[in-house]
Amino acid sequence: MNAFVRYVTMGVYKLFYNFRIEGTENIPQDKPLVMASNHRSYADPVILTMPMKLPVTYMAKEELFQKNKLFAWFITKLGAFPVKRGAGDMKVIDDAVDILKSGKHLVIFPEGTRSKDGTVGKGKTGVALIAAKSGADVLPCGIIFEGEKLHFRSKLTLRFGKVIPAEEIAVNDTSPKELKAVKTRIMDSIKELVEGNIQNKDENINEN
Repeated sequence: MNAFVRYVTMGVYKLFYNFRIEGTENIPQDKPLVMASNHRSYADPVILTMPMKLPVTYMAKEELFQKNKLFAWFITKLGAFPVKRGAGDMKVIDDAVDILKSGKHLVIFPEGTRSKDGTVGKGKTGVALIAAKSGADVLPCGIIFEGEKLHFRSKLTLRFGKVIPAEEIAVNDTSPKELKAVKTRIMDSIKELVEGNIQNKDENINEN
């Protein structure tokens, strides 16, 4: 994200929401990462890019760049790049690997669709294939807020987990079985970040 846009956006979010960022000490600042996150809202890519220092990119459907020039400019500044619907899956994977090898972070939402209630889904193996082919470490991310949508002064938490080193999720081949195991490891890490907030909330209720 453009530095100026990043700082302005963070200021706006802190004004409109009760916004907290946790676990920034877990973010390496010297190498590109696969940023694997749960998916809660259309604003997720914006939320995820704010604390990052290296350039961050994420895939967005081509139609979003055709709505209007101002919107296209904004999401481009936030690191979005267009993906054409119907393009071959391997081309998308290869583009993602090229982005990582160019020194940029890549945001991926393995669930593929937004969760309305905050429940973390099983995810898809594309994130495992990108991680395996790029050799990049994976940074689990959790976006947490109550309800289906964000409202003024909603409590919004962005939480970063510990990096999963590439060597821990390396595969001998890209068979469905091996990719599923890697995907499960990544999704479990995301789920721990998200559900940790729920557990803490329950503990506070019990203490009171």
